[in-house]
Amino acid sequence: MPCLDTRARQILRQNDRGGYTVPSDRLYPYQWNWDSAFAAIGFAEFDLDRAWTEIKTLLSGQWDNGMVPHILFHQQDDGYFPGPDIWGCNARIPSSGISQPPVLTTVVRKIWEQDPERGAPTLERIYPQLVNWHRWFISWRLDDAGAVCITHPWEAGRDNAPDWDDALGEISTDSVNGYERRDTNVVDAGMRPTKFDYDRYIWLVELGRRHGWDQTALIDASPFRMADPTMTFILLRANCDLVAIGRALGHDIAEIEEWASCLEAGANSLWNPDLEAFDSRNVHSGAWSGCLSNASFLCWYGGIDRPRMHEHFDRLTKRVAYIIPSHDPDSSRFDRQRYWRGPVWPMMNTLIAIGLEESGYTASAEILRRSTARLIERSGFSEYYDPEDGTPAGGVNFTWTAAIWLSWASSRTGREQWARLN
Repeated sequence: MPCLDTRARQILRQNDRGGYTVPSDRLYPYQWNWDSAFAAIGFAEFDLDRAWTEIKTLLSGQWDNGMVPHILFHQQDDGYFPGPDIWGCNARIPSSGISQPPVLTTVVRKIWEQDPERGAPTLERIYPQLVNWHRWFISWRLDDAGAVCITHPWEAGRDNAPDWDDALGEISTDSVNGYERRDTNVVDAGMRPTKFDYDRYIWLVELGRRHGWDQTALIDASPFRMADPTMTFILLRANCDLVAIGRALGHDIAEIEEWASCLEAGANSLWNPDLEAFDSRNVHSGAWSGCLSNASFLCWYGGIDRPRMHEHFDRLTKRVAYIIPSHDPDSSRFDRQRYWRGPVWPMMNTLIAIGLEESGYTASAEILRRSTARLIERSGFSEYYDPEDGTPAGGVNFTWTAAIWLSWASSRTGREQWARLN
């Protein structure tokens, strides 16, 4: 699909702000953490130096405690809420006070292996930053079982997933003042989180600000702490890649290897025996969310296999026209176009397919790649898609969808572009 290849490259260039890429021009005007990781793999298909620049710019916002924020506010945009003044973070680069799934480490390894000699100086420089970021997760985001927790729905990247409904429902938002959202002025409100959700997002931001984003204080103060499959499987996988990078560079990797067994135990602790799937868990109450989501299928990406997950995968391929929906379409909470309550997300499909491929399930990985390709061919480079009819939803001309097309979904590149990393 040469025309789609050309258009995908154009989108990456159009969303380039000189060292970093915005996810979508009008909807998301700043640098988002895992969006940038996907942008980098897209740039790497035609401009390797620009890919490394994306990575270095994201890591330039790392906090002294090791956290890499989920948003870096490189320039002022008064129309976006909540902006840096609401977050109130004391950082070198204005930022949010939470992180996002560390896809970046795996992307760094992939890009470096495209041209090891060319990438070696940058890799040596950023390796300690990646280690410190992982150490921050281990220090502040693990529950007693070793699963990785989130302290805000935005931290998982799955903002309004049904996984968080019960925990958010316990929060009273009477203290939240009025605000104006940009997203519902740009995108149909029926495709976005509700006001009920957003009020609670802002309440959690205000809580963090009141405590100066002190992690010790927030562990005790926050009512929202969820053990999350997204974070857990992605950090587990990223940790394996960090070990490989450290070993190749000749560094002592003993500490990182110790993290691996803890994270693997944490990942397995997310198996909900009643749901027979990987699920989110409320750390405070111990209650399961009862949600089969696209994050559940990241198990293979993390190197963990359960036969029942293949049965769920096969069921969904028969249930909807396009896979993998972000929430089980047989659930009463499924909403086919509302953000993370049903739509298909191409970047999640990519990670799931990588895991399937590396686990030897090449046929399933190819089914998923072709389904994703058909969505993009049918509906363009949207943020997400209706799983039942492929209707484009969310932001348009979306960076990570363009990047995914170039690096994985296109039949020109196909699954060989994400071969097993040894």
